Amino acid sequence: MRWKETEYAAWGRVLKAHGELARPERVSALKAVLEEGLVPAIGNRRSYNDAPLNSGGRAIDMTRLDRILSFDPEAGVVEAEAGVQIGELARIFAPKGWIPTIMPGTGMATLGGCIAQDVHGKAHHVDGSFGQHVLSVTLLQGERRVVATPTRNKALFGATMGGVGQTGVILSAKIRMTPCPGTSVRVTETRAENWDQFIALLDKSTAPYVVGWIDAAAKGAALGRGILEEGTLSSGREPWPRKARKVPLDAPGFLLSPPVVRLFNSTYYKRVPAEGRIVERPIPEFFFPLDKIHDWNRLYGKRGFYQFQNVVPLDEVETLRRIVEKIAESGLASPLAVLKRMGPGRAGPMSFPMEGYTLALDFPARAAARPLIEELERMTLEVGGRLYLAKDALADEAMIKAMYPEHAAWAAICDKADPERHLQTDLTRRLNLRSGS
Repeated sequence: MRWKETEYAAWGRVLKAHGELARPERVSALKAVLEEGLVPAIGNRRSYNDAPLNSGGRAIDMTRLDRILSFDPEAGVVEAEAGVQIGELARIFAPKGWIPTIMPGTGMATLGGCIAQDVHGKAHHVDGSFGQHVLSVTLLQGERRVVATPTRNKALFGATMGGVGQTGVILSAKIRMTPCPGTSVRVTETRAENWDQFIALLDKSTAPYVVGWIDAAAKGAALGRGILEEGTLSSGREPWPRKARKVPLDAPGFLLSPPVVRLFNSTYYKRVPAEGRIVERPIPEFFFPLDKIHDWNRLYGKRGFYQFQNVVPLDEVETLRRIVEKIAESGLASPLAVLKRMGPGRAGPMSFPMEGYTLALDFPARAAARPLIEELERMTLEVGGRLYLAKDALADEAMIKAMYPEHAAWAAICDKADPERHLQTDLTRRLNLRSGS
């Protein structure tokens, strides 16, 4: 296998790595790579931080290992290689009556990446996390091939779900999908004038798919205003979009200046009538709205951006309101801010989800962003919340280990699978995750 020296980055573009990448196209080529020694595997690098980076070392790009291995049309069970994109599974199988039960905010995330981060999506309050719908996962631990399921190699299976790739190279997985009557989603859009209204709408929603956009620049009586979207799979046959716009250049800094963000947010908020509306949308437009623009991360300029995502318990909604207030006062928020309610479902000890409210938003990589994010992280820790390992770029070891109290047991399982710790990445080194203490 040919190794290529490459400089590459995560989606936020703040953090970069320089090292050798291999891109095997066949399982035989992947095995040949691993005969040289175990190295971490990466997918489409849609994590925003250092999770898919291995500075100064080698990594395996799995995106060419993207074949569908089997499909049971009666049970809706598909087995595929780790490099297949979730959006491709939806595109292929929605016309056949099935879609992945849990899908992240981008269809460009790979199957292996969704397992490694135990992603949640818009259905978490009903259907839990991605790993809860994985029936089996096949791992390569050097020359050893291991199959883990919820009942066979159970501890290894749990450690793999949300385990940021530390239990072995994910070769393939079998997942159970959800029945889908068409290729459309019926979406009810409702405007909320302030924080209290927004939380009330989240709490009373019974829709299977729910996501909320909030105006993170709004202050005072308008704090927390936004739009709630409630989706239901429909029998409509909206065409699957095939083309996406591209951002050809890094955008100038003024594009995300506070006046521009306030103007955009105000316009976006008013796009939904005060009385609300119901619209029919193609599946990818609802589940993966930003995929309509390739390389949208370039809108943050050449310095990139940080994404902050936390979750706080249900009884700490007031803390989350204070977090939103601090963000609004800072003037640093971008137009991309999402608020959702989560259920208790999670598939592994390092999985992010917990029952509560989750907030995700982007900050251009300006000097003032780091201290603000660090303050938001401390507020999250103080109330028993968590940060998402697919997004965090700034937290320290003590903070993350306090948020994930099962960490030591997880680290012990990883050390059995990878005793020499060859699978470490920039993320695990920064947070010293492989140490159980």
